[in-house]
Amino acid sequence: MLDWLRGKPTASAPADEGDLFDEEFQRRLDVLAIVSRKLARGRTRAERRSRKTGAGIEFADHRQYAPGDDFRYLDWNLYARTGRLLLRLYEEEEDLSVYILLDVSRSMAIGAPTSKLAYAKKLAAALGYIALANLDRVSIVTFADEVGGRLAPTRGKNRIFKAFEFLRPLRADGRTGTADAMKTFVAQNKRRGVAILISDLYDPDGFEGGINTLRYHKFEPYVVQVFDPAEVRPPLHGDVRLIDNETGDARDVTITPRVLARYAEAHRAYRRRIEDFCTQKHVPYFGVETSVPFDEAILDLLRRGGLVA
Repeated sequence: MLDWLRGKPTASAPADEGDLFDEEFQRRLDVLAIVSRKLARGRTRAERRSRKTGAGIEFADHRQYAPGDDFRYLDWNLYARTGRLLLRLYEEEEDLSVYILLDVSRSMAIGAPTSKLAYAKKLAAALGYIALANLDRVSIVTFADEVGGRLAPTRGKNRIFKAFEFLRPLRADGRTGTADAMKTFVAQNKRRGVAILISDLYDPDGFEGGINTLRYHKFEPYVVQVFDPAEVRPPLHGDVRLIDNETGDARDVTITPRVLARYAEAHRAYRRRIEDFCTQKHVPYFGVETSVPFDEAILDLLRRGGLVA
C-alpha cells in the first residue's frame, strides 16, 4: 500500500491509541453478544457444527455388533424382529472451532486517528467474544508473510481477557503474504471450522491464493477487508512522493483532481474484484471502513451474514 509522504516512511508501529479494550468497549461487547443471540434465535445451532458418530442423543444409523462393543447400545427391539445383533449409533455435536486470522503486516499501521490494526483488533475481540459467549472454541492467529503469534483455542466468555492480553501488544510489521501464511495455518490446524480473515488485503501476490487455500482445506472462510477513509479519498494535492509502506519503493507523483478521480476508481475496482471473487467462490465478504464504529460494523456483519451463530 502506498503511503503519502514528503520525506521518509512512517513508522510501522501505530501511535499510542490508549486502551482499546476499556470498560466502555467491554460494555458494548455484552450488548453485541445479546443482539447476536437474538439474531440467531430460530436457527439450528447444529447447522454449522461438525458432527461425528458416537454416544450422543440423535439417532443416526445401525451397524453390525462386534465382540467388545457396549451391550447398552444393542437394538433389542430390532433383534426381536430380525434376530440380528445391531448397535444403535447416534450423532453427537462437536464444538465449532472459530479461527480469527488477523493481518499484522506493516500496511495495517496506516490510519488516523485509528490505525487499521487497532480497528482490526477491536473487530477480532468482538467476534471472538460473541463466539466465546456461544460456547464455541476460539483461536486468534496473526500473520504477515508468515504465521506469527497464536492464541491457543479457548472456550467460555471469561476467556476474552486472555484475548485482550494477546491482542494489546501486537504491532504492524512485515510484508503481506497471505498465500504462504494460509498454507502454514492449514498445515498447523487439522481441526476444521470457521476462518475469519481480517486484513486490508494489500497483497502484491494477490489475495486469491490465501482464500483458496482455506477453501480447499475445508475451512469455512469469511473475509473482512479493513480500509482507512484516507485510502479511499486521499487528502493530497501538488507534488508528493509516494512510498510503499511495506517495501520502501518510492514514486514521485503530481496529484491533480483527475489523478485523484482515477485513483478512487482504481480503489473501488479493487474492492469490487475482491467482492466478485468471494461471491463466485461462495465466501462471505465484508468491506469495513475504520470510520464506522466497531459495534455498528459487527452488527452489520451479523445481520448480513451471521459470522457466528
